[in-house]
Amino acid sequence: MPKKAPKKLRIGIIGTGSIAHEHMKAYMRLGEAVDVVGGSDIVKGKARAFFDEFGAKDAKAFENNDDLMALGLDAVSVCTYNTQHAACTVAALEAGLDVLCEKPMSVTLEEALEMYRAAKKAKKILTIGFQPRYDPNMDLVRDIVGSGVLGDVYYIQTGGGRRRGIPGGTFINKDLAGMGALGDIGCYSLDMVLSAIGYPKPLTVSAYASDRFGKNPKYCGEAKDFTVDDFSVALIRLEGDIALDFRMSWAMHMDKMGDTMFLGTDAGLKVEPSKGGDGWEGWGGAWDGTIGPITLYSDVQGQLSKTLVPLRTPSNDRFYSKVKAFCDAAATGGTAPIPTIQSVYNQAIVDGILRSSRSGKEVEIKLPKDL
Repeated sequence: MPKKAPKKLRIGIIGTGSIAHEHMKAYMRLGEAVDVVGGSDIVKGKARAFFDEFGAKDAKAFENNDDLMALGLDAVSVCTYNTQHAACTVAALEAGLDVLCEKPMSVTLEEALEMYRAAKKAKKILTIGFQPRYDPNMDLVRDIVGSGVLGDVYYIQTGGGRRRGIPGGTFINKDLAGMGALGDIGCYSLDMVLSAIGYPKPLTVSAYASDRFGKNPKYCGEAKDFTVDDFSVALIRLEGDIALDFRMSWAMHMDKMGDTMFLGTDAGLKVEPSKGGDGWEGWGGAWDGTIGPITLYSDVQGQLSKTLVPLRTPSNDRFYSKVKAFCDAAATGGTAPIPTIQSVYNQAIVDGILRSSRSGKEVEIKLPKDL
């Protein structure tokens, strides 16, 4: 059956903080395809100031989500604190709206499952904001791994490390963010490798996390308010007898946490961090941007071979592409650009890392059989 003809979408924005600005810029680029009719923020006057900044004088501003959703919306962007992602998303889905929720999906696996079930019951779109998915070189990695050239993939190493990259404000407050580097950039690196291998179910997690840099005034100007992780490592067992070695850091005395690697029975693939841009050494190395050299290791006629894979020229704005993909799906009755179940698996690992690092032992990831 052909897809429905696109319709002009009536969009709302829940939470008008910093990330909401990127959503608004993307919606404005879509022109006549969308109409951002309103937004809400619990901080008095913040939503109005947000729309005034963009010259959106006709957009309605509220301090609660119920009034916003009474405007007759088609879809919303959820741009709140991490700890509010689940509640706001579920409310929007139950109101019959499609939802683009910022990453991480939630704080706990239980919240992610609630969001998944709400979307399924409402038969609405729920997609999570992993914009690195839309980088053409991320597609290249998925294409190589998906081609089967590596054989059976049995080990993956991923992660990223900012030598100096601790943000401030809500990012370091556990009551608001729920977690630190793990939720800010760790979920990106997990999505990168898991999407390349088809998102197998996670089974167990053994993890360690610390906050030594965040709580040190020498490295963090808001050290007294720092209540989240700034570093984590984990060994994750995946369905299909695959081991995933994960590392993530906001601050450290090292240039990087290692390259991303896929080890297969026929070949191996190494994906290095991007080496471009001012300040890369202090900030780069996490997969919240594009990637660097890609090298394929294999045997050719019994000889060890190394092939540098030509990169694709980035020609798109990843954030805009994320928002456009969501709007295209919502306007035509399509499916979530990033399947919701994949984001649930991503969150299950994040949840497992949090639980394991707190308990000091390996934990099992228990997923409902009906997923």
